[in-house]
Formats: sequence, structure tokens, C-alpha cells
Amino acid sequence: MTVQRLHVAKRFSEIAIAGNLVHLAGQLASDLSLDIKGQTQQTLDIIDQFLADAGTDKSHILSVTIYLKDIEQDYAAFNELWDAWVADIQALPRTCVEAKMYLPDVLVEMTVVAVRPDQEA
Repeated sequence: MTVQRLHVAKRFSEIAIAGNLVHLAGQLASDLSLDIKGQTQQTLDIIDQFLADAGTDKSHILSVTIYLKDIEQDYAAFNELWDAWVADIQALPRTCVEAKMYLPDVLVEMTVVAVRPDQEA
């Protein structure tokens, strides 16, 4: 099976596609000066765009892993935006954990596994 990679940089690619399976690398906001709500919204917008680039959308997500820098402080605010993002689809499988981020200003990062609908495997 061939692996297609999109948005490739020197160290990583943002998207890997094998058959119908789509993997997104850890996604985070581009503006790290934002608070948790701002970073979360930017991250969700980026996920939407990368899923579209891969020929799918959030309704075809199999799992999301969410990393919060401070789960005690940011969990409720994160969930406000998450709940709005998934309001029009069935609840998604997810894991949410607290993690030490690679930069102090990163408040949230998410990895996604999805499928592409109606694609030949």
C-alpha cells in the first residue's frame, strides 16, 4: 500500500494517507500568544482544513488525542469550543491528557485519525 504525505516539511508531514486511513500530525495554533480558547479555535480550524485537504471531514474522525498544558485550568474552556465544533455530528472518540509541551506558550495540541469516505482502498 502506498502512503501519500501532504504538507511535507523537512522533519515531518502534517498528513499521511494510506488507503482510506488519514493521520494528522499533532496540530496546534499558529498564534501562541492566544489564550486557551483562541489556541483551541485555531487548532480546530487547522484540523478542519487538513481533513479537507485529505478528502474527508470531522464527521469521519476515528479518534482524537488532546494534549492540554494545564488540564485543571483549561479543560472547561477547551470543552466549550470542542462541544460547539462537534455539535452537528455524533460524539467523537477522544482522549484528553495533560502534557508538557515543546514550547511554554503551547496550550493545546491535537492528533487526529480519520477515514476518507467512498475512496478505493
